[in-house]
Amino acid sequence: MRVTPDTPPDSHGPSRHRSTLARFTRPAVVLAPLFLGACQAAVLDPQGPVGMADRTIMIDSLAIMLAIVLPTLAATFGVAWWFRASNTRSTYLPEFEYSGRIELIVWGIPLLVIMLLGGVAWIGAHELDPAQPLASKSPPLQVQVVSMDWKWLFIYPDQRIASVNQLVVPAGVPVHFVLTSASVMTAFFIPQLGSMIYTMNGMTTNLNLEADKPGTFHGLASHFSGDGFSDMHFDVRSVPAEQFSAWVDATRKTGPTLDSASYTALAKQSTNVAPFTYRAADPGLFQRVATQQLPPGPGPQMGSPSLNVSPRSEK
Repeated sequence: MRVTPDTPPDSHGPSRHRSTLARFTRPAVVLAPLFLGACQAAVLDPQGPVGMADRTIMIDSLAIMLAIVLPTLAATFGVAWWFRASNTRSTYLPEFEYSGRIELIVWGIPLLVIMLLGGVAWIGAHELDPAQPLASKSPPLQVQVVSMDWKWLFIYPDQRIASVNQLVVPAGVPVHFVLTSASVMTAFFIPQLGSMIYTMNGMTTNLNLEADKPGTFHGLASHFSGDGFSDMHFDVRSVPAEQFSAWVDATRKTGPTLDSASYTALAKQSTNVAPFTYRAADPGLFQRVATQQLPPGPGPQMGSPSLNVSPRSEK
């Protein structure tokens, strides 16, 4: 009598289970960033004329590029299918060297795409020039912006007030920003309003934006500028005109004064600075910062981060 060892009912069960799980997990891993990115698609949810124009350019450019990408992909699969080994109707031409019609397609379509993309970029670059004022019946609100380590200073020269890490603007009114840096170069960006622009020490840049309706929008530094970069963001509050006037009146009644001494103290490196306001601002302060009459900040330092400005601990 021959004894045969017992065989498990499904010796490949665990392997089959892992294989099945992998088939479902891999697509989820690939698609997860797409769904997570869509949760904060601020650029695709513009709240102002500049942001809307930026979105139009992006969508138009994508459509133009897809006009050549999709037919190319389809042609690749079509050629592979038609010239498969089992297709006896396909013609084998080993001596084939040149076809004017194929050359026309290969060079003509990319040339048209480049011309269309170039036209879109050319027109958009002129219409969305950051320094070009926006058409409006209301005069623009003037705001002076100083990027610091690692916070944002907003000065309202006409209202003689200032705020830190908080920007309040009237809805439906253009805002003319004049920007500079008190330290290293960084970038000012409000995704829902559009047009990122750099701030640089010793010079100024101009930017014109507008929020169509009331709301709160996210603003950030979109260029790495040191250890506290990740916390260098601010809220943009777009409010009705009467609420903006009330906020200005309330700000003038409380808080410190922004002058050279208080600015020097503010310029010291710090992170996670809670928003606050200045009841009065020196009207010539921004010019002294931009012309380096007030010394620039130290910028990022070499070596381990300072415990005074970084929540991380030294190792």
